[in-house]
Amino acid sequence: MTEREVNVIETIYYGFLIGLGATLAMDLWAVIQHRIWNLPLPNWAMPGRWFAHLFQGKVFHRDIAQSNAVPNELLLGWLFHYGVGVAYGILFLLIVGTEWLVNPDFLSAWIFALVTITAGWFILQPGMGLGWAGRNTPAPWKTRGLGLIAHTIFGLGLWGSGLWIG
Repeated sequence: MTEREVNVIETIYYGFLIGLGATLAMDLWAVIQHRIWNLPLPNWAMPGRWFAHLFQGKVFHRDIAQSNAVPNELLLGWLFHYGVGVAYGILFLLIVGTEWLVNPDFLSAWIFALVTITAGWFILQPGMGLGWAGRNTPAPWKTRGLGLIAHTIFGLGLWGSGLWIG
C-alpha cells in the first residue's frame, strides 16, 4: 500500500470518528436543551422523508409533513443525520489534514462547523418547505440562533473528539 493510500484511509477512519463524536455531542446538546428549557427534540423523520424523496427526483417541498410518508423514515432520518456528521468529519480532516489530530485547535473546528450550517439553511430547510435559513418557521431568528448554537456544539465535538483521538 502506498503512503498516499494509507493517508486516505487514515483520513477516512479518523474523520469518521470525529464526525461521529461531533454528531453525538450535538445530540447530547439537544437532550440537554429539552430537559432544561423544554425545547422539542429534533424529529429526524422529516429529514428522513426529505432524503428518501431525493431518490424520486423531488428536492423542494412546500411542506415536507404533507409529502407522502416513506417506510422507516425516522430510521432513515437518523442515518442521514449521522451520515452527514461523519461526512463532515471526513471533509474537515481532508481540509486541515490528519496532522490536526496531533494538536487540535478549537477555532478551525468551530469555523468549519459554522460553515456547515449553510447546507441546512440553503438546501435542507428550503427543501423541506421551511424557506431559506428557516424564514418560513414561526420564529426564524430563534431557528437560526439555535442552529448556530447546535453547530457550535458540533465544532466542540470535533475538537473534543480530536483531543480524545490525539
